[in-house]
Amino acid sequence: MQEEGLVEGTNYSLAVRSVEGDFNRAPQFVRELGALNPRVFVTMGFGAGPAQRSFPEIPLVFCSVAADPIALGWVESYAHPGGMITGNVMNAVGGEESMTQKRIGFFKQLVPSLTRLGMIAPVNGILAIKEKEALQKVSAQMDFEFVLYGLKTIDDLESAFAAGLRDEVSAFYISGEPVLAVNILRVVSLVTASGKPSVGPYPDWGRAGLLMSYANDPLDGVRHAGIYTGKILHGAKPGDLPIEQASKFALVINLKTAKTLGIVVPPTLLALADEVIE
Repeated sequence: MQEEGLVEGTNYSLAVRSVEGDFNRAPQFVRELGALNPRVFVTMGFGAGPAQRSFPEIPLVFCSVAADPIALGWVESYAHPGGMITGNVMNAVGGEESMTQKRIGFFKQLVPSLTRLGMIAPVNGILAIKEKEALQKVSAQMDFEFVLYGLKTIDDLESAFAAGLRDEVSAFYISGEPVLAVNILRVVSLVTASGKPSVGPYPDWGRAGLLMSYANDPLDGVRHAGIYTGKILHGAKPGDLPIEQASKFALVINLKTAKTLGIVVPPTLLALADEVIE
């Protein structure tokens, strides 16, 4: 917003609500925020749907969405979203499968003995479904077994990890679903206790203790949403602003975790890392 010449408290005020990983709470918060007569809605993740349905007349900028907004019915096209909505997505060209292919390609350099990958994810998460489909395809291409350990609630975490250990998985894959991110310390403690290598999508996971993460940084999407919000406040029409795709990606390798697991990180991979946690 500052890049667009707007200062909080002078040019605008910001009202914030967090669903804390539970998007069932989004409609309630949308109603609360809508009652404030906002000039623009900004949503992160899948909150755009409820906002668009309840207040179609209010400009909306969505950010860091890990799904196709056309398939979700939010926009008409990437080049010309139409209506009162625009924003940015986390998937680059090729979508989740392309991203997963690259992520697991890096991970197999760290864990060349990977034979069975156990995914920890909510059973009905929109992103988790995309991740599962991508991992199923990539596992066939890269010759390892893929097993999903689904969570009906966050309290299923312990039993999911226990099941993975009984099945002797080679490593754990942690879904990028928000409900897991909200419980990141709990998840990482279980990963650590398992003694297994681990991989996840977003930088916070690598920083928190997973062996490796690779994806774009969700905060970059939030910054871009701020720029678009500023443009709209200056008079731009949301439907004329193209949907932006991710262009900045981060490979995070946690050397501290690698040393604990007795894994030697190949120098070539270390040289590619955008962030190394020591």
